[in-house]
Parts: sequence; structure tokens; C-alpha cells
Amino acid sequence: MMIRSADRAPGFAAILLGACLLGSAAHGQGTQPAQPGASATLDTIKGRGQLICGISTGVPGFSMPDSQGVERGLDADSCRAIAAAVLGDANKVKFVPLTTTNRFTALQSGEVDVLTRNTTWTLGREGNLGLEFTWVNFYDGTGFLVKKSVNVNSVKELDGATICVQPGTSTELAISDYFRQHRLKFTPILIQDLSEIQNAFLSGRCDAYSTDSSALATFRHTQSNPDDFVLLPEIISKEPLTPAVRKGDDKWLDVVRWTLIALFTAEELGVTSKNVDQMASSNSPDVLRLLGAQGEMGKALGLDNKWAYNAIKQVGNYAEMWDRDIAPMGVPRGINNLWNKGGLQYPPPIR
Repeated sequence: MMIRSADRAPGFAAILLGACLLGSAAHGQGTQPAQPGASATLDTIKGRGQLICGISTGVPGFSMPDSQGVERGLDADSCRAIAAAVLGDANKVKFVPLTTTNRFTALQSGEVDVLTRNTTWTLGREGNLGLEFTWVNFYDGTGFLVKKSVNVNSVKELDGATICVQPGTSTELAISDYFRQHRLKFTPILIQDLSEIQNAFLSGRCDAYSTDSSALATFRHTQSNPDDFVLLPEIISKEPLTPAVRKGDDKWLDVVRWTLIALFTAEELGVTSKNVDQMASSNSPDVLRLLGAQGEMGKALGLDNKWAYNAIKQVGNYAEMWDRDIAPMGVPRGINNLWNKGGLQYPPPIR
């Protein structure tokens, strides 16, 4: 294949430097490290009456404005569930679209309270960037999309190819590792803007487009002729996509983590947005603790005891979110199923 020259864009080092410089700049935004048992971030959100949530600039199924300008998708709904748990109202969210290069500095500086933008949990990010990951809301992996006309059926047939990829992403590193391991050559076409990178692929500027396989599947699904594109069978990396918070505020970490866990627990227990009121009088201790009818789970988090009830009632359990946001994109649930349905989701007990 003909090799084309790559565009230049800031990489991981620039993100890390920016995060380090901004790490001490967060003052007056509820970003100071909290005392044990307290949460500066949680107190700030309650005082503000609004959750500020970092999302992508537009990924179908995860966070994408609809025709009315309302953010739709799994990541957007995760934000709404957190707002419902903390403030009792899923609509009290301000969405801040972030790119792959400014997402970490936006979280570190206090511009956003939580980053729910499709972001992979890695040691380097958690160890170096002053943030902590909470709970996986989507298990993914790096994939490759090609045009059917190029007659390529495997990643190993992409030797010498140009590949469109966003800079500063775990996808960029995964491709480099895979091609080096298999002694293949490629030229990256690094483009930050999502629509630009997709247009570059469609126009033939690159031979393949690589990102999370779910995003490729949804992109293919939205094309007028999906059959003109082939999602190659190899998944070359593990990409657990996970909302993140700043380090130093363990109570806020607890709130975000357990809100997400509550959505999986609700699905496991058969609690939905439609039957949650009836289930509040269940004879199951697990259901009663989840919905705040027994025990003080909310108090342990610094929230109302109906924290999980509010999230489930207003947003739904994880299966409801999936059916609303991901299923229409043609993506199978697969490993994102609960553990008792062959998936990886095994929510810890709420007790």
C-alpha cells in the first residue's frame, strides 16, 4: 500500500505536562483534597446545585446531541445517574464536550467534576495524571474499520498502510505496540477532531480507521451504506472505559463508583425505572438496601438514602441504558453483560 505522511498533533507527553502544571491550580472549585469522611467536590456540587460532567465531542451511543440538542448516550446517562444520586434530579447536569487532549487537564483543573468521556483505565493514567478511575461502564477494545473495496480481511494485511487515529489516546499506543510486535509497518494519520478524522477515512486519505471497536461499529451503522465497510475481526487491546475523578477526594470517588455499581445491581435484582416503586416494598433485603428502604447506605456516601432509587427511577438500570443508547447502534452486549449472563460485570454487594 502507498504510505502517506502523518499529520502532527500533541501526544501523551503534552497531556502529562499540562496535568502536572494544573495539578496545583485547582482552588475555590471544590478541588482541594478532602478531609477523611468529607468531600470538597461533593460539597461544591451540592452548593452549586449542578453536576459538571466532561463528555466526548460526539460519539454515537455514548454522548451525542440529538436533533433538539439534548445529549444522548451511555456516558451522558451515566452523568445523569450521578446527578440523580447526588442532587435528586437527573437533569441538573452541565455537559462539557472535551477532546482527547484536553480531557485530563479539564478534570485536573476543576473545570469538570467527573470525566465520563469514553476513556480507558490504564496504570499510566491513574499513576501519573492525578486521577482515579471508578467503575467500568463499557468493556471495549481497539479495532479497525476499512472500506470493503480495499479487499482487506485481517489487520495483518495492513502492512504499510496509513491509519487514521486520534492523538493522545490509548488506541494510538495499542496500534504501535501491535504492529511492532507483529513486525508490520504503518503510518499514522493523527487528527484530533472526530468528524475530521472520519471524513479523512471516508475520502480515502487513510487506508483504515482505528479506535474503540464500539465506536467503529456505531460509525459504520450511521453510514448510508454500512455494507460498504468492514470491521476487521481482530480486537488488539483491552479498553475498559471508565468514568474518572480527581485523586485526593476519596468520598467523591465512592459516590461515583457506587452509583455506577447500583445501576448494575438494579439490573441483577430485576429493579427497573418502571417497577422501582413496587420493588421498594420487596421482601428481598438486597433490594431494600439498594432502594433505601432499609439500612443507611446513602448516609455512608454522604447522600440521601434514596440515592440509588433516584438514579434508577430517573435514568434506569444498566440494561435500560444499554437498550436505549447502545443497542440501536447494532452493538451486541457480549462481555458487557452481567456475570450471570456470560459477561464481565460483577457488581460488589451493596450492604
